[in-house]
Amino acid sequence: MSRRSSAAPSPAPVSDSSNVPDGAHDKQKTLLEPDSGHFSLIRALHLADLVTELNVMSIFASMRYCLGDPHDNKELYTALAFMPFGLFFDFMDGKIARWRRKSSLMGQELDSLADLISFGVAPAAAAFAIGIRTPVDHVLLAFFILCGLTRLARFNVTVATLPKDKTGKSQYFEGTPIPTTLSIAAVMAYWVSKGWILDNIPLGVAAAGSAFEFHPAVGLFVLSGCLMVSRSIQIPKP
Repeated sequence: MSRRSSAAPSPAPVSDSSNVPDGAHDKQKTLLEPDSGHFSLIRALHLADLVTELNVMSIFASMRYCLGDPHDNKELYTALAFMPFGLFFDFMDGKIARWRRKSSLMGQELDSLADLISFGVAPAAAAFAIGIRTPVDHVLLAFFILCGLTRLARFNVTVATLPKDKTGKSQYFEGTPIPTTLSIAAVMAYWVSKGWILDNIPLGVAAAGSAFEFHPAVGLFVLSGCLMVSRSIQIPKP
């Protein structure tokens, strides 16, 4: 879940402004200048932003293996094994932003987009790869991804209004954080280890042979999506 917006330090008094590291707050203002020069986008990135992009690179590797032979368990294991790297980089970008006391709106948006790919699109793609792929399954997996998208957008809009602790971090999550979807990836990894894929997915198929045929196992994704967008669930931050 994006925490980059809380990484920025509290505004310093005017008399201490000379102590703020050069470029800590306005480095990315160059993106708005009419003549910002070549490679201005690259030069405007903070170290934490680059770590965020490693998040997406690791998940791209995961999704590449989702396109492999679904009967090859090695391919599926590799696809699922890359997903925790997304969580590692998601954790590290926030740590680096707070350590360097450098963050930006661009970094916050990058973090949210990376989280959507890592913890929304990638688990859904893995579910499709193991055999949850009827038309109704497709709609329900899309619902799951859209819940993740909506949850991240809500976070970006409301993070400034949530109660903060003395370090400036929000005291709780509204709804379950999107990285919790890795628990579904862990369940799918267990299914792969047992050979419960394709025609052997747990709980089988409901409404088989009809236009509404679906795998009840997709309910894990529907439940996760509903928990993410809930406002009544408030989970304290560690």
